[in-house]
Amino acid sequence: MLNLKYLAATFCLFVLTQTAYSQLGFSHEIGVIAGPVEFRSDFGGRNEEQTNLGNSGIGIGIIHYISFAYSADCSCYTTDTYFNDHFKLRSEISWNRTILDHHGEWVRPKYTSPNADKLRAHSGVAENFDIGMQLEYFPLSIRAFQDFAFRFAPFVSLGAHYTTSSPQASTTYGDGDIYNPSNIYSFWYENDSYLPPVPSGQQREYPINLQQQSNWSLVTSVGVRYKLTKLSDLMLDLRWQYYFSDWIDGFNHRLSYNKFNDWLIWLNFGYVYYLD
Repeated sequence: MLNLKYLAATFCLFVLTQTAYSQLGFSHEIGVIAGPVEFRSDFGGRNEEQTNLGNSGIGIGIIHYISFAYSADCSCYTTDTYFNDHFKLRSEISWNRTILDHHGEWVRPKYTSPNADKLRAHSGVAENFDIGMQLEYFPLSIRAFQDFAFRFAPFVSLGAHYTTSSPQASTTYGDGDIYNPSNIYSFWYENDSYLPPVPSGQQREYPINLQQQSNWSLVTSVGVRYKLTKLSDLMLDLRWQYYFSDWIDGFNHRLSYNKFNDWLIWLNFGYVYYLD
């Protein structure tokens, strides 16, 4: 079940912010995005592109823009300032899902040890629901783009998202219980020589946790808009999203090469419609 308390608070903040800007008379845009996601997690070895490219999924979302360049109240342009003509505020609700498996060197058929079999048997799912905002910067004039002075308008963005994660994991090894240490790769939990020491009297944290959780993430992207009609654009957006947690995929081993939290790359294609 979703963490409704935090999700509701974040959504209320989102609604209040949009309402405040609406009262100021700025214009609005709404759109949809979708595209492939490459999720970088603890599956596979560090810098193994077979794992990184093999663990690809899909993302979809609804986006909303506040445009400072145009006023809905008078159907006219706002005060000609640099900020108004080069920035937009983007809000988003999105969902992404990626099936995760181990690829690369250590699951090749030539390896026949129990540990290799455990790696091949282990799989997971990273499923995330996002809500958040980004500030987009357009180097070229938003007004000129709207007036068809040019067809393409590049942009960059930076923002923060609140993410609710619902990870899944399974294994076909042994009795099929993912929480049985005998069914997972021994170096993740049982083989202490490869893992950081645990303080005396404490138990080592199990590397799999499938409880739903919520975390913040940093989102930045680079993209371009194409002016389709007076009231519509096509959009191409390449996003990098860094989570402030290493448990987004429900998996967090402690081997030496696990140095970063989970993150993803999302290439999304979108359609944006100008409401007023």
